[in-house]
Amino acid sequence: MSQQSATSDNTVSREEILEVANLARLGVDESTADSYAADISKVLKLMHTLSNVDTTDIKPLANIHEACQELRADVAKHDINRERNQSVAPAVEEGLYLVPQVIE
Repeated sequence: MSQQSATSDNTVSREEILEVANLARLGVDESTADSYAADISKVLKLMHTLSNVDTTDIKPLANIHEACQELRADVAKHDINRERNQSVAPAVEEGLYLVPQVIE
């Protein structure tokens, strides 16, 4: 795929898809090459749009959680009600859940 054709108008041709598929030894049907070309062209157009966004005053993030993740205090709580939790279990014995044997 020539870099000039992909970047000048942000479209990829069916022939370019088949050429790259051949070079990568991928089995791409000619009937699906048009669909792949259209999908890749859409992605390239989106990347072109994103590259034109002004990010001058935007601080980069190393991790999305730095921006919005509020963490609760790591405090031990002893409010687990075993009887209530096990009341919905199909089988319980001596405070343990009974499950069907899966390994012989």
